[in-house]
Amino acid sequence: MTLGTGTVTMTQEEFLLIRDLILGYCGINLPESVMYLVERRLQPRLAAHNLTSFREYYRQLKYGRDQAVEFDEIVERITTNETYFFRESYQLKAFTDEVMPLVLEGRDRRDHIRIWSAGCASGEEPYSIAMLVRDTPSLRGLTFDVFGNDISKKVLRQARAGLYRESSFRQTDPAARDRWFRREPEGWRLVDEIRNAVTFGHVNLMEDTSMVLIANVDVLFCRNVLIYFSNESRARLLDAFYKKLRPGGFLLLGHSESLINASTRFELVPLKNDIVYRRPLDGASPARGSRG
Repeated sequence: MTLGTGTVTMTQEEFLLIRDLILGYCGINLPESVMYLVERRLQPRLAAHNLTSFREYYRQLKYGRDQAVEFDEIVERITTNETYFFRESYQLKAFTDEVMPLVLEGRDRRDHIRIWSAGCASGEEPYSIAMLVRDTPSLRGLTFDVFGNDISKKVLRQARAGLYRESSFRQTDPAARDRWFRREPEGWRLVDEIRNAVTFGHVNLMEDTSMVLIANVDVLFCRNVLIYFSNESRARLLDAFYKKLRPGGFLLLGHSESLINASTRFELVPLKNDIVYRRPLDGASPARGSRG
């Protein structure tokens, strides 16, 4: 502890110990370059537990009671949840114009379509997907649901409330905002038609039990999530995604992400507006040259 300031300094060894616990819990890999940021954000937790060092905090986190509660606190402090409606619009166009027609190919339009937004933050992505399905002429009338998950309970509360400020609309057509939102003193409230099309759940992507009810997914969005994971965690998550997708189901990643050196189970599908991945049909192997 630094006398006179009330602050506690984190050593490199303490950072590595705590980092490895976080990695094991949720797959997030914290580089050493963020050690001082982690130190600053976790210092209040020492005061909350009357601890005088990060080594004591590590011991409590590893061996103490209510570990899940404390990990929840850590997640809220170290994760980034920057997002907005209709983010990466070129990929959303690929979703409506190219991916969904492939999903519907050879299927009864009365079939239930399942879409999963993994790492949905405050809900802008899954709500954008629901709005697009409702608005795209070729997709109108479909029976579908969108499931969004995040490890942060705080952002999930925001998502369920469906109330957003101006920063969430930086790429939203004003006409679309006027159609799907109602102005309130605190911000813009999403209409019930879209809110009711999306459900949210608190899911740790590194825990199989968290995802036990997710199955037969047609389209899985996991954008700008894998970049925070270690190689081992990424491979484990992609294996889980493969199992959750139905044969022929699609995986859409962020623009800076790919499956290179991560998985060879998916086939790469080049589209006009994007490159996406697909779980091969049962009995099929990824096409030559299509490894992610």
